[in-house]
Amino acid sequence: ALEPLSVGLAIGVASALTGYLSHPRFYCSYVECCPTAGHRLNATALKVQLDTKLFGQHLAKDVVLKAVMGFSNNPSPKKPLTLSLHGWAGTGKNFLSQILAEQVHPAGLRSKFVHLFLATLHFPHQDQVTVYKEQLQNWIRGNVSACPHSVFIFDEMDKMHPGLMDAIKPFLDYYEQVDGVSYRKAIFIFLSNAGGDLINKAALDFWTSGRHREEIQLKDLEPMLSVGIFNNKNSGLWHSSLIDRNLIDYFVPFLPLEHRHVKMCVRAEMRARGYDVDEKVVQAVADEMTFFPKEQKIYSDKGCKTVQAKLDIHEDV
Repeated sequence: ALEPLSVGLAIGVASALTGYLSHPRFYCSYVECCPTAGHRLNATALKVQLDTKLFGQHLAKDVVLKAVMGFSNNPSPKKPLTLSLHGWAGTGKNFLSQILAEQVHPAGLRSKFVHLFLATLHFPHQDQVTVYKEQLQNWIRGNVSACPHSVFIFDEMDKMHPGLMDAIKPFLDYYEQVDGVSYRKAIFIFLSNAGGDLINKAALDFWTSGRHREEIQLKDLEPMLSVGIFNNKNSGLWHSSLIDRNLIDYFVPFLPLEHRHVKMCVRAEMRARGYDVDEKVVQAVADEMTFFPKEQKIYSDKGCKTVQAKLDIHEDV
């Protein structure tokens, strides 16, 4: 027979061990957990990531850093943070959204709390828009219920069927709760090539007038961009209530990249592969890119999108 003291000691040890193993700090070191209510983003870490990995986008870096940190430090935001990123391919929209997702959830796009939607993959058929709307609402409702700090990224917005995004309007609005769920801590990010031509023209006008691109301010582009997106049938936000109701907090322009920015991308990619930076290779890769306008050849027409592929053929060097 076991001594009562031994039994009591064993039960006590087991209870203490169970309590330790079930403590959130221990549990969340092995299993991904949703951030707690008082979670705040690290402004310094976010700024370092943006400064070292996103090139030629002073506007996007400044706007997103301020917007995200203001949102994170607000204990009681009135609505989810909603950002709409616009510009030609290869200018850094996907890159920035990934950096932001990793700051909220360290696993980034691999996190169960970060959700990426691709228009051509998840919503391919025009005649299924009604079904997609219901599925989208249910998906967002379920995931925000599980984690208020969920991040939703909608890529290829310029290929989204008109009217589809209006389905999420209730979640982006100034409601304390919708069907018992609060969406005020969530982040929604839209990525689109739409508006890129307007941004490029504005950047070229600055260059033509002899002004530096770093002089371009958000007020120079955002009003024109929001109106252009609202009236563009291929923007995914054509006549959308999200714009009409002012539910998108910032329209973030991504400027076309110049030759020097492409070189920065090449150097960063070489370092990421563990190579020593060879300026001859950097120049060779940059020279293989194509630039516009045809006469001046100022801006890369693919941004940095093909840098990795171009660098592959120089690996032997």
